[in-house]
Amino acid sequence: MKLTIIGCAGSFPSAESPASCYLIEAPYEGRTYRLVVDLGSGALGSLQRHVDLRDVDAIALSHLHPDHCFDLSGFYVVSKYHPAGALARIPVLAPNGAGERLAIAYGIDEPIGMTEQFDFVDHVDGETVQLGPFAVTSRLVDHPVTAFAMRIATDDHTLVYSGDTGPTEALVDIATGADTFLCEASFVESSVNPPNLHLTGAEAGDHATRAGVGRLLITHIPTWTDAAEVEADTKSTWDGPCELVSPGSVYELGR
Repeated sequence: MKLTIIGCAGSFPSAESPASCYLIEAPYEGRTYRLVVDLGSGALGSLQRHVDLRDVDAIALSHLHPDHCFDLSGFYVVSKYHPAGALARIPVLAPNGAGERLAIAYGIDEPIGMTEQFDFVDHVDGETVQLGPFAVTSRLVDHPVTAFAMRIATDDHTLVYSGDTGPTEALVDIATGADTFLCEASFVESSVNPPNLHLTGAEAGDHATRAGVGRLLITHIPTWTDAAEVEADTKSTWDGPCELVSPGSVYELGR
């Protein structure tokens, strides 16, 4: 399994990074299968540095805030109007109602919406969907809108992605024993933070420690947040391998 960080800026794109987007690849039936996890604001352009959009096999959206889903509109344009012909319909694992919400956001009025291009599949808490070589298990987490963490497993490796969440035992449960934990940390301990929204670095580290993960990758740090402070907070509760991700970083997992 290979993980490429396309975008990791929290809440909105920064000058250095698009919003949340991650490309996950693994061998499948004699070729490479490509799953895009989240497609936030500004991500579609950077994604093309790493993959031809015609080669994307599936998309999984953690939730429907713009910094995690709105560039699906641009992907829709590519899929429907590509000069070589419309792309094959692909699955989009997303919260219930995503197809209607994103069609409205794009400006589609007709009832068919985006369904000719995308096969929307609902996240169901605790259930697993097979996308090529990836067994994707969804877990409802704590955020102002319906949001899911995802456990993405192949025969060789398990990656857990937190999506956006406040502290919750559900995140510990789904991350338990994962080889790699890609976890948001948007807040710092020195601030008074709103509840039920995001994690601090210390909270991300605590969740990783209690879940017994192998490696912690921190993402979704907003441009106005001191990344060094997030890192220091994380290390106060986590003593294993840890890295703050950056756009373009590539991780070979399961080796």
